[in-house]
Amino acid sequence: MTMNLTQKIIAAHLVSGEMTQGAEIGLRIDQTLTQDATGTMAYLQFEAMGVDRVRTDLSVSYVDHNTLQMGFRNPDDHRFLRTVAQKYGIVYSPAGTGICHQLHLENFAVPGSTLVGSDSHTPTAGGIGALAMGAGGLSVALAMAGEPYFITMPRVVKVRLEGRLKGWATAKDVILHLLGLLTVKGGVGKVFEYAGPGVETLSVPERATITNMGAELGATTSVFPSDERTRDFLKAMGRADVWKPLAADDGAQYDEEVVIDLSALQPLAAQPHMPDRVVPVASLDGLKVDQVAIGSCTNSSYADLKGAVSLLAGNRVCAGTDTLVSPGSKQVLKMLAREGLVEPLLDSGARLLECSCGPCIGMGGSPVSGGVSARTFNRNFEGRSGTKDGQVYLVSPLTAAMAALRGCFTDPATWGEAPAVADLPAEVPSIADLFAYPPQDGAGTEVVYGPNIVALERFEPLPEQLQAGVLIRLGDDITTDHIMPAGAEITSLRSNVPAIARHVFGRVDEDFVTRADALENGVIVAGENYGQGSSREHAALAPRHLGVRAVIAKSLARIHRANLVNFGILPLILEDKADYAQLEQGCTVTLDTTLLAPGAVVQVTVDGGAAVAVRNDLTAKELDIIRAGGLLNYVRLSKTAAA
Repeated sequence: MTMNLTQKIIAAHLVSGEMTQGAEIGLRIDQTLTQDATGTMAYLQFEAMGVDRVRTDLSVSYVDHNTLQMGFRNPDDHRFLRTVAQKYGIVYSPAGTGICHQLHLENFAVPGSTLVGSDSHTPTAGGIGALAMGAGGLSVALAMAGEPYFITMPRVVKVRLEGRLKGWATAKDVILHLLGLLTVKGGVGKVFEYAGPGVETLSVPERATITNMGAELGATTSVFPSDERTRDFLKAMGRADVWKPLAADDGAQYDEEVVIDLSALQPLAAQPHMPDRVVPVASLDGLKVDQVAIGSCTNSSYADLKGAVSLLAGNRVCAGTDTLVSPGSKQVLKMLAREGLVEPLLDSGARLLECSCGPCIGMGGSPVSGGVSARTFNRNFEGRSGTKDGQVYLVSPLTAAMAALRGCFTDPATWGEAPAVADLPAEVPSIADLFAYPPQDGAGTEVVYGPNIVALERFEPLPEQLQAGVLIRLGDDITTDHIMPAGAEITSLRSNVPAIARHVFGRVDEDFVTRADALENGVIVAGENYGQGSSREHAALAPRHLGVRAVIAKSLARIHRANLVNFGILPLILEDKADYAQLEQGCTVTLDTTLLAPGAVVQVTVDGGAAVAVRNDLTAKELDIIRAGGLLNYVRLSKTAAA
C-alpha cells in the first residue's frame, strides 16, 4: 500500500485507532516543547499527574515570551520552570537564548519524529520533516507523562510546488499566497504536505517559514520531505547523525491538491486585521509606514536577517519609521556578528532587540496610535501589537526592510535587483552549551514556587440539567487574543488563573467578567471559526474559572476546541446557522446533557420557549472527559478505577 509522508509518520507512531479519515487516533509522541507563557501551567498540570520523570525522548522548556521580567512574576515563573526542568528531566532554555521554534529547528527537531508543543506555531519543525503539532498545555503535559496525543485522522492536502522563487518573492510570500487562496479556515482538519520539483529549491529555514505560518490556515500541521537540503542543514547544525530521507511513496494518494508556481509569485502583504487579507505589496504603494518589525518565529533565521541587513547596510532607515530587529536565536546573532553584519545594522538606525518573541506577542515594540506597522510576523489580529488601533501588515523581511528605508510601502518594481538568498556559512557556531540539561536523577531537586503561582483548581462535573445565561454573543473569526489578551501585564498572570480570568474578553467587552460573576453558569455564543490563533489554553481555562460551561458556535478552531474539552466546556455547533440570531446576550438556555451522544443533535431551550438544535463532533471519550469536569478529573478517575 502506497502512503503519503503524513500517513507514514502517523503509521510509525500509531498506538490506538485506525487511520480512517475522521476517526480518532492516538499517537506516540517523541518530543515536546513548551514556552514560558504556557509552560508554567503545563508543568503544574504535569506535577498533578504524579509522574516522577518525563517519558518522551526529549522535552524542552523554552523561555522566550515573558523575557521582560517586569516585577517579580516573570522571574519567579522562570525560576519555577528551571527547577521543575531539573527535577523531571527536561532541557531548559533560559531567557534570551532565542525563540522556541527557531531554537528547536536548529538544535533538536528530528525528521520523522512526532512533536507536540504548547504553542500554535510548533509546526515550524515540519520544515525539517517532523510531524509537529500545536496543542494546549494540558495535552502537552499528558504527552510528557507518556500518554498518547489524540487527534482526528486528518485529510492530507498535497501542495505541489513548481518552478523557483525569483526576484523579490520569498518563502513568506508562498504561505501568504496560500492564505489568500484558502483563508484562515481553509486548513481545519487538514495536514498540508509539500511536494513537487519546487521543494528542492527551498532551504530548511525557508520551508520552516511556510510550515510555521501554516498554523494561520487552521491546519493540524504542515510537513516537508526530508531530503538532501535537510541533510545539508542538519550537517551545518552539527546534527547530521539524526538525518534520514523521508518522502511520500510514488503514486501516493491525497485528499486534495493545490499547485503553486513559485516563479509566478510576487511580494505580498496581509492587511489588518487577519492573515488571509492578502494583497500585492504593489497595491499599497505610497502608504506611510510608521514602524517596521523584523523577527518572530516565522522570519528570524540567519538567511532572513542577512537579507534584510544587506539592504539596510550603508543606508539609514527613514527618520519617521521606528525599526526593530529581533534575531531568532543567539546562534543567528553570532553568525551575523562573525560576518560583520551587526554594526551595519546598528548604523542604519535600526534597534537590535533581544533574541525573543518580543513585539510579536505584544511584549514591547507597540506601534503609535493608529500607526501602520510592517511586520515579518505571523499574526496581525486587532490589538495583538499592544496598540488597539494599530494597523499591522504581515510581510517578508525584504519587503519590511524596503519599507524601513523608504518610510512607506512602494512598488517592488522600483526596488532594483533583489539580494540572493543567503546560504549558511561554512562554520556555524553552536550554542548547545547555553541550554541547561537535567541531571540523571532529579529526585533531590526542590521545585521553587513564587507567590503568583497558584495551585490548580478542581472543576465540578457537568450537571445533568444545565441552565446557563448567554454571557456574550460574538461574530466570526474570534481569536484567542480576543478571548484572553496577551501583552506584558496580562501574560505575567498566566500561572494565576483567578487573576488572569479578570481579563477575559477585556478588550472586547469590559463588562463580561461582571456578568459572569453574577451567574453560576454561563454560555458563549459565537460565529464561524471561534478560537482561532494561539494554542493558549487560558482562553478556555479562564472562562471555565468564570463559570462558562458551553460554547455554542457556527464552527470552532481545532486547538481551542480541544482546550474546551480539556477543561470541561461543551463545544456545541449550531445545526442551523440562522438560529444564531435567537441566542441573544442575556437570554437563558437549558440543556438536558443526558441526551448528549457522539455526533448527536439535541435541543437547547431558549428562555423556556423556543428550541435551537445543536450538535457535537465529540468522541465518546471526549464526552466522558467533559462529563467528568475536564481532562485532569478524567485522568484521576481512570487511575482510581484501574487501581
